[in-house]
Amino acid sequence: MGDDLKAFNRPAPRAGPDVPYQNATASNPILRGPALAVASTIITRTAFLKRLLWRMNRFDKVKDIAALTEYTPRHDPTVIPAASEGEVLPIAGLPAAEPRQNEQTYYTSGDLVKLYEEGTLTPVQVVEHLLPLIRRDISPKGSFSIGWVQARADLILEAAEASTARYKAGKPLSPLDGVPVTVKDQVDITGYDFWKGTPMNFKSPKDGTAWCVQKWAEAGAIILGKTVMHEIGMDTTNVNLTFGTPRNPHNAAYYTGGSSGGSAYAVASGVVPIALGADGGGSIRLPSSFCGIFGLKPSAGRVSARADTDPWNSVTTIGPHASNIDDLALAYRIMAQPDPHSRANYAFPSPLIDGSKISRDGPKYLGIMREWIDRADQDVADLFRRAVDYLVKAHEYEVIDIKIPLLPEAQKAHALTITNETRADLTDAQVSKLTYHNQLLLGTLTGCATARDFLACQRMRSLQMSHLASLWEQYPGMLVLTPTCPFAGWKIVSESDLSGAGAFDGDTSLRSMEYVFLSNFTGTPSISVPMGYVEEVLPAGLMAMAEWGNEEQLLSFGREAAGVLGEEGLRRPSDPERWADVLAIGIKDHA
Repeated sequence: MGDDLKAFNRPAPRAGPDVPYQNATASNPILRGPALAVASTIITRTAFLKRLLWRMNRFDKVKDIAALTEYTPRHDPTVIPAASEGEVLPIAGLPAAEPRQNEQTYYTSGDLVKLYEEGTLTPVQVVEHLLPLIRRDISPKGSFSIGWVQARADLILEAAEASTARYKAGKPLSPLDGVPVTVKDQVDITGYDFWKGTPMNFKSPKDGTAWCVQKWAEAGAIILGKTVMHEIGMDTTNVNLTFGTPRNPHNAAYYTGGSSGGSAYAVASGVVPIALGADGGGSIRLPSSFCGIFGLKPSAGRVSARADTDPWNSVTTIGPHASNIDDLALAYRIMAQPDPHSRANYAFPSPLIDGSKISRDGPKYLGIMREWIDRADQDVADLFRRAVDYLVKAHEYEVIDIKIPLLPEAQKAHALTITNETRADLTDAQVSKLTYHNQLLLGTLTGCATARDFLACQRMRSLQMSHLASLWEQYPGMLVLTPTCPFAGWKIVSESDLSGAGAFDGDTSLRSMEYVFLSNFTGTPSISVPMGYVEEVLPAGLMAMAEWGNEEQLLSFGREAAGVLGEEGLRRPSDPERWADVLAIGIKDHA
């Protein structure tokens, strides 16, 4: 990260309280269908019942933690690192992604660019092939349209025609030129509606494009519409009762993960090699785990999502999903260029500095908290241990046993923070139009929270950030390593959960975020890479969390960790109906 003394807003290193790790198993009822509708309606209108659920889940206990009184509340986890040294590359000089290893793996942007440069294929031909697959405004709907809320054919074709002309003239803008990418419906794009997964349109009258998406477009990427998300981002399945729910391309009996599950579906099904996600409760990494793709959550404030205003709360981060580590790095470096209209983002060093010249001296540490890892299912824990063994033997990492205090309590503080900040942006009329799931969630977690509760959560954020700073002071450059999720996938219990009133399983939601929440809450960057398969089908994710500003370190780690899968690499879905083989079909149709 450079000289820590030059970092702005970095917490002072301070070890948290030495308390034993205790995480009691929750026991909330699972509600679905009519039972959920009735329970949500009654509970949200009854103060006593809301308070009962609040206390059952011990949300009232966060403010009573004695150690919190020693910390100042911290509402914004943004830490701006010192300027990096090195050559700033033009986007046209960024390294292109390597082509795929074999036909059983995912294609990369490099595969497309190679064909464009050879004249074998054009961006227009690719788009003409993809549009019928993703459009829901045609009859019959596209076979992959379940992952999209909107795809403007006119805008997409216009971008493809411009890219095709540039390749014909031998003047592509960047290694992303002509590459189809897609964007979560939580980000502004000119000409597109803005649903946030709800029946309501939050589109701004100014109709702007978010900075990060604009940077992709300026690099020549073709924005292939907007993808479905979990309603207002408030869960981890990506069930959407308004637009429909995409299924895991590796196994249709499982969810994609959320709340950026539409973007994950778009990448995992092979429609695009890169997609944009937004992280409010772990969404950057959960789809990466369930769908077996790569995901990067940059440091808080690192990527600007603003169009004309910046609507994001203090724990939302924008980051890429990709089918491979090269595209993850390429997408990040282009989208994270400093935004002169964003006070935080503009202060960050340029991501276009040549990362190959940034070296790290000294030991390579992996910080592992054993009690925390033991919470994972056995099959995921076995894959995790295998990954650690590989990293130690192949890349000379040293494992350090670490302690992080009050993790279960911190997760509750994170949940209270994101729900209350989300509720503050919604009117009562808007809340009434949400699903029963979200009415119950927001009604309980925000209807009982007081200012004292909210401030205690921000004191908890301060405690966790200071404790992590103390670990990094002791072990410079250490990566905190966990599985991405304690279990490999969230199974669809009933088809009725995808329609009607839906379902609510709060305990599984909390458990799915047991590892990912900490990076989100403390604003640290993290990466998720596939580490293997459960039952030979479902990919499971490995997550590394780095110190603020150390995205380049994470990308280097991602390249090393990708070796866990061996020479075979990441397998694409085996079901041909859930895999859009863009290269094979495109070449055959347009040869």
